Amino acid sequence: MDRDNDFLIANSSNVDNEVRNYESLSNGRQNEGQKSKTSPQYLAAIAATLSAFAAGIVIGWTAPIENAMEDGNYNNITIDKNQMGWIGSFTNLGALVTCIPTGFICDIIGRKTTLLLLIIPFSIGWSLILTARNVLMLYFGRFIIGMAVGATCVAAPMYTSEIAQKEIRGALGSYFQLMVTVGVLYSYTFGAFLTPMNYTIICSLVPLIFITLFGFQPETPLYYLKVNKFEKAKLALVQLRGTQDVDRELNEIETTLKESRTSVGFFRAMSKKSSRKAIFISFALMFFQQFSGINAIIFYTGYIFKSSGVSFNENYASIVIGATQVIATFSSSLIVDKLGRKILLITSSLFMSLSIISLGVYVYLKSHQFIAEYVLAYLNFLPILCLVLFIIAFSIGFGPIPWMISGEIFSPDIKSMASSMAGSFNWLLAFFITKYYFTISDTIGEEYTYIFFGVVTLLAIPFTYFIVPETKDKTISDIQDELEN
Repeated sequence: MDRDNDFLIANSSNVDNEVRNYESLSNGRQNEGQKSKTSPQYLAAIAATLSAFAAGIVIGWTAPIENAMEDGNYNNITIDKNQMGWIGSFTNLGALVTCIPTGFICDIIGRKTTLLLLIIPFSIGWSLILTARNVLMLYFGRFIIGMAVGATCVAAPMYTSEIAQKEIRGALGSYFQLMVTVGVLYSYTFGAFLTPMNYTIICSLVPLIFITLFGFQPETPLYYLKVNKFEKAKLALVQLRGTQDVDRELNEIETTLKESRTSVGFFRAMSKKSSRKAIFISFALMFFQQFSGINAIIFYTGYIFKSSGVSFNENYASIVIGATQVIATFSSSLIVDKLGRKILLITSSLFMSLSIISLGVYVYLKSHQFIAEYVLAYLNFLPILCLVLFIIAFSIGFGPIPWMISGEIFSPDIKSMASSMAGSFNWLLAFFITKYYFTISDTIGEEYTYIFFGVVTLLAIPFTYFIVPETKDKTISDIQDELEN
């Protein structure tokens, strides 16, 4: 991604030139003297998204030890249900605070340096959580560590998109969500078998592993060229492409950057239909992602199983859900560049809606005793089946693709501001859902809450079909033309 610090967009003629350069860059990589290798790009993307792995651990940390914490088994701190909700939600608030500033920081000190500096909030946050003697310390720890999570959501996708060739852009773009799910599974697994304190220590070590491995990866060539460090940009591109023949690609990137500096302000860019439509689409996809109820399900998996009357160990059920999400998200990374974004979003919406509505109907029949107990005993598997299908459907579509599309549909000079705004909007919705899930559920009923999520998700199907552009194998020029027309 080209994240310009001034949030500028070129005038009409310069936009055309810039887009042609990007198109030439994407299509010309394989035509250089030596064929580029993709394995260094995969390794760099995996190393960078270890930060997302650490973020996933933060997201999943509360789920397996929620009951233990409420029983006072974490540093002898007494925690009630409302305080537990705030412990989960403060992470979302911390993430909300850092999304937009991270775009500026990445342009000032670089994508790699920004990611490496996340060790500071990660370390401070986990230290406060480990040494907490009261609920207030847990609040501060979760808020600070949430700041690292929010910054990761901007910097890691930016890094992976700027090192990727067009042919593997979708696959590398899905690694962010994949590593988040691996982090959540890590939390579920260790939290099920360790004491709360030992479990938290194991979680706090992951950011150290991230900075150790990612420290050997290069900064993005695009950033080096933006700060006029041509030789460093060349060395980085040689490392990423596995070939010495990178001069043509470097020259094309440099030409693009020079032309993009002759531009107008960000808010004037919003007068263009393509810019307004891109922001609308990105925000809408983030809305559908969060109002599918995914964060409520991830945070409160054990509670949902328990309230549904499932006689299955809550922690084991959470591990099943986490493993399912990892497998499905990995499968999505293999097919997203083959099938395209729209078909996966539509399929995802359909099966998410059917599964969560089915869960709502089951809870309704059970709570109103419309079905005999012996019949319900035969249907005891249904909540597990519904949640497994929901997680699979989410992971192949509405998990990774809204983040991916947000990196593809914005013109280069507004990406930094627009993507950061979309990320902030996502975290705001995540805070609302996780904090007020129990309030909504108690007010309208658990069954109607699930049905509401299902109906909202169903509305994503016509939105995707009629409004969202297909970005597979398309250049920036193609995407902007489609949005404009």
